[in-house]
Amino acid sequence: MKKFFVVVVIIFTLFSNYYCFADDKIEELDEDDGVWSLSISDENGEPKTDSRHIICIERSTNSVLYEKDGYSRCAMASTTKILTSIIVLENCDLNEEVEISKKAANTGGSTLGIKTGDKITVESLLYGLLLRSGNDTAVALAEHVSGTVEEFSKLMNSKAKEIGLKNSNFVTPHGLDNDDHYTTAYDMAILTNYALRNEIFCKIVGTKQINKMIGKSDRSLNNTNELLGVINGVYGVKTGFTGNAGRCLITACKRGDLDIIVVVLGSDTKKIRGKDSIAIIEYVFDNFKMVDTKNEIEKIFNDFKANQNIRAIKSLDKVNINYKERENYVFPINKNKVNNLKTSIYCLYRLTSPLKENTVIGKIRLMCENQILYEIDVFLDKKIKRMDFKDYLNIFVKNYKTFYSI
Repeated sequence: MKKFFVVVVIIFTLFSNYYCFADDKIEELDEDDGVWSLSISDENGEPKTDSRHIICIERSTNSVLYEKDGYSRCAMASTTKILTSIIVLENCDLNEEVEISKKAANTGGSTLGIKTGDKITVESLLYGLLLRSGNDTAVALAEHVSGTVEEFSKLMNSKAKEIGLKNSNFVTPHGLDNDDHYTTAYDMAILTNYALRNEIFCKIVGTKQINKMIGKSDRSLNNTNELLGVINGVYGVKTGFTGNAGRCLITACKRGDLDIIVVVLGSDTKKIRGKDSIAIIEYVFDNFKMVDTKNEIEKIFNDFKANQNIRAIKSLDKVNINYKERENYVFPINKNKVNNLKTSIYCLYRLTSPLKENTVIGKIRLMCENQILYEIDVFLDKKIKRMDFKDYLNIFVKNYKTFYSI
C-alpha cells in the first residue's frame, strides 16, 4: 500500500508539472540550469536552434532579422501577461487598492500566494505578475479592471487588434493552456515592442529583485528571466511555461544603436530557450548594423526630378513632384550586404488632368538584395488643372497670330 501511494504521488507530480501550470515552481528549479553553449551556425551563417517558434525584430522598424516558423499559431503561456499588464497600466492608477477575490486566490499554477480579502496595490500586483509570474495576480488584476476574466479577455482582444496583432486570440489573463488562447512569435514581438514603450512596464520587467508589500507581508520578488543581468544589453522581458507552450522566453536587448526583441516559444527545456535566445542575440549583434539610408533616397529622387519628363494630358500646368518623408531612415542591414542596397523609382509619365495636390503618382523603393526594406510615395506638389475653353481659345489665338506673321 505504501509503494502504491508513492507511485501515485510521483505520477500526479509529473502530470501536474507538465500539463497544468504556467511558470510553475519547476521554472525556478530547472535541472538544465547552468552554462549555456551556443549553437553551431548553418550554411547561411545563421545559428541552428531547437525551439519551435522564433523571431527577432529590430524595435524602431519592426524589421525581421531572424525567423523560424515565427508566423504559425501556438500557445504562449505566461508571456500572455505582457498584454495583461499593459491593459492594467493603461486603465489603472498604480496606487489603487485591489481586494483579492476567492477566485483569484484559488487560481492554480505559478502563484504569488495572495489570499482572499487581501488588499494589495496595483503596483505590487504588477510586480508579482511580471517578476514572479503569479497567475493569481493576473486574475485579481483582470477582475479589478473589468469585473470578470471573461470581460477582461474582450478588452485583451480589442487591445490586440488595436496594436496590430493579426493571428492572436486571448481568453485568459495568465496564459494557462486553452485551445482558444494562441498567438504567433511575430505577434508577440509586436506586442512586446508596444509594451516596452511604456516606461513603467519597462522598469518592472527590467527589475531583477524587489521587495513589495503583499497583503500584510513584505515579500522579496525575484525575476524569473534568467538572462536579465547575465547577458550584455538585456533589459527584459518575460518567461513562460505550460505543457502546450513548452518553455517560452521573450528578451529585449540593446547594444549601441541596435535594439532588438527576441521571441522564443516552444522550447523543450529552460536551457534550450536560453541557449537559443543567446544564439540569436549574438548572431544579430555580430552581423547587423544600423544604416542611415536617407542619402540613398535623396540621390535617386533628385536625379529623377532633374531629368523627369512627366506630362499632364489636357493641361498647361507644369508637373511638380515631391516624396513623402519617413520618420525614420535608419534600418538594420546585414554588414555583408550594405553594398547591395538598391533604390528604384517608379512613376506614371502620362497623367490625366485634373489632379489634386498630393495625388500619389509613384513610389521610391529601397531594397537589399531581394528584400524590400520600405517604399515611399511620390506625389504631386501642386494641383494639375484641366484646360478650359479660355485656355483653348488662347492657344488658338496664339497659333493664329504666329501663322499670319510668317
